[in-house]
Amino acid sequence: MRQIPVDTSAATVMVAKQPQIKVKDRRTGEVALDVETGAKLMTVDVMFAANDAVEILSVTVPESGVSGELGMGTPVALTGLIARPWENEFNGQKRHGISFRAVAVTSLAAGGSQAEAA
Repeated sequence: MRQIPVDTSAATVMVAKQPQIKVKDRRTGEVALDVETGAKLMTVDVMFAANDAVEILSVTVPESGVSGELGMGTPVALTGLIARPWENEFNGQKRHGISFRAVAVTSLAAGGSQAEAA
């Protein structure tokens, strides 16, 4: 599957919703795991502001990649952010979109570590 690196150097990124455990199956409550490492996955909704546009992105991150206090409005760095186009068919309806994945989401607030955005 095609992965597209996302440059965050000219963007302002802030937490829009605190990190949540990513659920693979809502009916059973099964937690989503990274296919390669087996690590639990988290979802962090962020406000991504660049080029006079603002969007809310839902970013999937391994649990170990979520660091610092990530309350609403906290400025963050997204390390290794990639976008993946996806498409599927469910009950005869085709759906498509873009999913976002990062290696880490790190707080840039005072007292947090200063990680370099990828």
